[in-house]
Amino acid sequence: MTRSMTAFTRQETQGEWGSLVWEIRSVNHRYLEPHLRLPDSLRELEGPLREKLRQALSRGKVECTLRFVPETQQQTLSVDRQYAAQLVAVAEELGTLVSNPQPINPLEVLRWPGVLLESELDMDAVKKAALTLFNQALADLAQGRQREGAELASLIEQRLLNIEKVVLQVRGRLPEILATQRNNLRNRLAELQAELDETRVEQEIALLAQKADVDEELDRLDTHVQEVRRVLKQKEPVGRRLDFLMQELNREANTLSSKSIVADTTQCAVELKVLIEQMREQIQNIE
Repeated sequence: MTRSMTAFTRQETQGEWGSLVWEIRSVNHRYLEPHLRLPDSLRELEGPLREKLRQALSRGKVECTLRFVPETQQQTLSVDRQYAAQLVAVAEELGTLVSNPQPINPLEVLRWPGVLLESELDMDAVKKAALTLFNQALADLAQGRQREGAELASLIEQRLLNIEKVVLQVRGRLPEILATQRNNLRNRLAELQAELDETRVEQEIALLAQKADVDEELDRLDTHVQEVRRVLKQKEPVGRRLDFLMQELNREANTLSSKSIVADTTQCAVELKVLIEQMREQIQNIE
């Protein structure tokens, strides 16, 4: 299935530890170029996240941003009683060395580093939740790329149908064009009142017909159109292959234009090039 490289997703979850939000944005790029923005406390997830991206995507500039807001209300304070008791004992011992000892202030003990403890978040649970949420976001991103890819394939199919119509039009006009050129050549010679050498006239007409013969180019255009349709149905990434086919289609359109001997076929060649360029612009966004 055709997949676009342009998509966006936002996924959010909450737990006892707080809230997590993933935002993933992807745009077209020649290769896969991931950019990860993670909180420092979750920086070690970068390796597994990059591997997941490589497995799911093949092309595109992908920006992944993770926001983590800890749940402060769940945090509680506790006292290291053993450490506090040691501090009090040392303070009382020092108090015996002075003539007028002051009573020990509990608040002063709490200010001592290491006495007051804050409950730590379960970061393993946060990391697990972040990875699970990333999988959900990546799946949603892939679905978005598939939906847009289907729209791009539909637009390309419309251009392919128009190309087939132009090719059919040129095929239908070729006999008439050659007959008209044959008559024009004879009329010009008659106006010059020149003695007609039928053999030479036929040679000139044969050269003219050879120059105007574009059956081979038209056949290749039809072949390339069918190949584009076949490639669009493949499951693997097809963007580079389609881009190559656009080059081949454009080459045949240029040859058709160079062989044109009347304005009608020149106009048809121009129309073909416009349709091919429209497809090429759409294909720049296909993975």
